[in-house]
Amino acid sequence: MSRTTARRGLVGRAVVSAIVLVASVYLLLTTAPRLGLDLRGGTQIVLRTHDSPTAVADAEATDRTLEVLRRRVDALGVAEPLLLRSGTDRIIVELPGVQDPAAATEVIGRTAQLSFHPVLSVQPPGTAPAGPAVDGSRVLADEDGRPVRVGPAMFSGAGVAEARSGTDPQSGPGWHVAVEFHDDAARTWERLTARAACSAPGEPTRRVAIVLDEEIISSPQLNPTIRCGVGITGGPTLITGQFSRSEAADLALLIKAGALPVPVEIIEQRTVGPTLGAAAISDSARAAVIGLALTAVFLLAVYWLAGSVAVLALLGYATISYAALLALGATLTLPGLAGLVLAIGMAVDATVLVFERTREEYAAGRTGSLARAVDRGFRGARSAIVDSSVTTLLAAGLLFWLASGPVRGFGVTLGIGVLAAMFTTLVLTRLLLHLALRAGLGAHPRWSGLTRAGRVRRWVNRRDPGFLSRPGRWLLAAGTAVALAIAGLIVAGPQLGVEFTGGRVLEYATPAAADVEQVRSAVAGAGFPRAVVQSSGDTAVTIRTEPMDQAAAERVRDAVATVTGAATTIRDEQIGPSLGAELRTKALIALGTAVLAQLGYLAVRFDWRLGLATVVALTQDVLIILGVFAWLGKTMDGVFLAALLTVIGYSVNDSVVVFDRLRELRAQSPRTPYPQAMGRAILQTLPRTVNTGIGVLFVLTTLLLLGDGSLADFALALLLGLLAGTISTIATAAPVAILLNHRYPTRAGS
Repeated sequence: MSRTTARRGLVGRAVVSAIVLVASVYLLLTTAPRLGLDLRGGTQIVLRTHDSPTAVADAEATDRTLEVLRRRVDALGVAEPLLLRSGTDRIIVELPGVQDPAAATEVIGRTAQLSFHPVLSVQPPGTAPAGPAVDGSRVLADEDGRPVRVGPAMFSGAGVAEARSGTDPQSGPGWHVAVEFHDDAARTWERLTARAACSAPGEPTRRVAIVLDEEIISSPQLNPTIRCGVGITGGPTLITGQFSRSEAADLALLIKAGALPVPVEIIEQRTVGPTLGAAAISDSARAAVIGLALTAVFLLAVYWLAGSVAVLALLGYATISYAALLALGATLTLPGLAGLVLAIGMAVDATVLVFERTREEYAAGRTGSLARAVDRGFRGARSAIVDSSVTTLLAAGLLFWLASGPVRGFGVTLGIGVLAAMFTTLVLTRLLLHLALRAGLGAHPRWSGLTRAGRVRRWVNRRDPGFLSRPGRWLLAAGTAVALAIAGLIVAGPQLGVEFTGGRVLEYATPAAADVEQVRSAVAGAGFPRAVVQSSGDTAVTIRTEPMDQAAAERVRDAVATVTGAATTIRDEQIGPSLGAELRTKALIALGTAVLAQLGYLAVRFDWRLGLATVVALTQDVLIILGVFAWLGKTMDGVFLAALLTVIGYSVNDSVVVFDRLRELRAQSPRTPYPQAMGRAILQTLPRTVNTGIGVLFVLTTLLLLGDGSLADFALALLLGLLAGTISTIATAAPVAILLNHRYPTRAGS
């Protein structure tokens, strides 16, 4: 590379870094974060379902209604909402960060019973709307207030495939809603419009009435070009009606989300307090600061001046990733913030990978200077960084696209973290290192920390790379661990959290405003440390727990009374799971699709054998974590689900780094036996694995020791994932790849 090209590259990285950092700082100073219910509380809406002429409002119908409401809330842009069934006919909706609760209530609570009718006649002025007649027709007011008689519904909103708002100058001013139909409904729509087209242009009966909740929202005249007996075929149908932009958007939302199976009535709306107390939040913040400080000290101890560059780059990473969350308007929850802190620790991985490659290049004596060794280190590490990032981005994108609720939110956070980590390592860290070299570090390379082999590398250099010559022994040990984990799931059984199983909600009126922190402590002392305690209005508290008997409920009431002086029960109901069946199904589909996409990418970039070996190791990691939690009796809740998704990404990342080095070694020495090459790849990447693991270990250990409740379990799951992911690459992924290569051998050099 010429000096001119290098200088241009340095200037380009400096300009891009400056723009990104300035924009990030601007967002931090001018944009307020949207905090979740666990951090600041929000709006709670309680709905009651009612019987309809065609459905009974039982628990099953209420669950179906809840899922439709969840789609509406997601479409409203409310991140991390909480929806759960209370009793058989109530639904509790908690919305963090909603700017206009009244508008949200109006959209959520509408029944959205959409139907399509023929217009039979125009009624005399003053005719009052009337219910169904003997022939099924009824009198309704059209969008201009004129009474018209409409025939029986030809089909319902269930026939709608897509609905979106928009404008089109060719179809007239104002906003419209474009509706597309499923096949059966499309054919019925064609027959309905073909019949209406037999009336002369301008006749009232040359119309079709679109009815929403017993109100005609549009009764458009058919275009004169539509012939009798032909009707409208193909393409979307436009619903017009002098809509404003927001009205058209709300209507499209309701039609697309689907009609509620049964009508709902809003019976209560109130403000609720945060689900986590100030003590839990401060403990978590303290854990994050301590963990990051220890990580910084470790980087400085191992990499000296280069470590200081890494610390500055990580601060830049934290700024960029947090600013990106603000720019997207993401709702921040405590688990999400913990995941962001963890991502900062994991972002060390790419930087450490570059530093270790630089050490290798300098020690080999091929570069002649530290600056060239740094350039070669970045080039050598780039493919591993990009491959691991792409596989994680595939998972994040599919989780966002296919899943919903908290799983979808996790996909957003994960994607932002990966993109920010790539930019930090490949652009910002490289810029800072070159600036340090120009400032005099190049004249004193020994102070960089990149010119000497660390203790792990010196130990690695003395090891025999043939330790994988008998892969069956490694797989036997791995299989034993998996068998023990499965035994835990069978014998002890998984302890699912309230999000998955449902539980009980207790609400008490208190003589005055209660100190929620004291109530939370008292309830924990009564034997319910994982109970969710919130203020509810001015003089009430709500407690959400796992299923309990009446004696346990009495203990909870007594605990509240000891703090508040008195506790009068105003609600005591069973609640359904907040992670409903549809959400769980979508999450599993998204996760399965993400794993298959990662397998496909790895098969293209590396080899199908290596992709399959990675998936086998990933599966083992998940089973081991599930088994350990089952044996320990730990609760598997929504926070645990986020941890499990993080572990999957980490496991794939570790295997990708090893397999990238294997590909490089095979290209350099194609005649080296496959097990020998695999062992050498593991040993050469081991310093990166150890140094990265120690950095992440600091963050997780402090979260485990100082975190509260489910957050401590979150850290425990990630610690297990860190250990399992590292070991499974050696004990599972590598042996599986060796056996597959033996059964389906590759050509020399491939």
